[in-house]
Amino acid sequence: MHDVHPPVTAIREAVARALEEDLTPLGDITSALLPPGLQATAAFVPREDGVLAGCRCADEAFRQIDPSVEVTWSADDGDKVAANQTVGQARGLLASILVAERTALNFIGHLSGIATLTARYVATLEGAGSELRVWDTRKTTPGLRSLEKAAVRAGGGSNHRGNLSEWVLLKDNHLELMPIGEAVAAARKQWPGRTVQVECANAAMVAEAVASDADALLLDNMTPAAVRSVVMDVRAAHPTRPLLEISGRIDLDRIGAYATTGADLVSIGALTHSAPVLDIGLDVEPRR
Repeated sequence: MHDVHPPVTAIREAVARALEEDLTPLGDITSALLPPGLQATAAFVPREDGVLAGCRCADEAFRQIDPSVEVTWSADDGDKVAANQTVGQARGLLASILVAERTALNFIGHLSGIATLTARYVATLEGAGSELRVWDTRKTTPGLRSLEKAAVRAGGGSNHRGNLSEWVLLKDNHLELMPIGEAVAAARKQWPGRTVQVECANAAMVAEAVASDADALLLDNMTPAAVRSVVMDVRAAHPTRPLLEISGRIDLDRIGAYATTGADLVSIGALTHSAPVLDIGLDVEPRR
């Protein structure tokens, strides 16, 4: 499995923004009422089964509030967790734990939700005997992309391009202005070495993209039968290239129909833009 943790810098910056949002301008005025020095142990407990992600973000929330709070984990990003199973603990000043609590839970619940949904897609394809790999998209929460893409990896999925600088992706709005062959040639000339992908809505566009030597094709909103036909035609002439990606409002109810089409990848925006939060609580036990 690829590294399932986000970059450290991205974690620090995202957590700092979240804490600033939560604590400006006076801090936690409720926790300030607690007796000074009161210690506590708090347990991270999922209320439902799922896949864990975001542990490093939770760590960082406590670290930025109070480095003396000790956070330990019995599970890590990418692990399956069961309802009512303690997956981690925080020990230290009760006031500090409560200040960091919601920020830590917001990150771990959101990211675990993405990992859990991704794992459901991956399991559905594996259950159908499919070799299709699950990809994410750029339909991410602004400012949280690297964290959300790490959560996709934690769920067993893979990452499409991280931003607009990584791949050339010629979509319908680009192709309104120039033919596919001309667009691919221009991309090769200006960005040699970059992957060039072409969005195709029908067999004619596929033929033109293949003739233009595109590296990857995005088969957009095609039926399973149409995808299967494209795969057969393209692979007959080009056994290993181009990469064939299925895309277009594919959900858990529909993905099984695409499982045996023979494509390489299926990209699913819902992994990051529609994943429900995994309900994880922080159960606190004060110690006097």
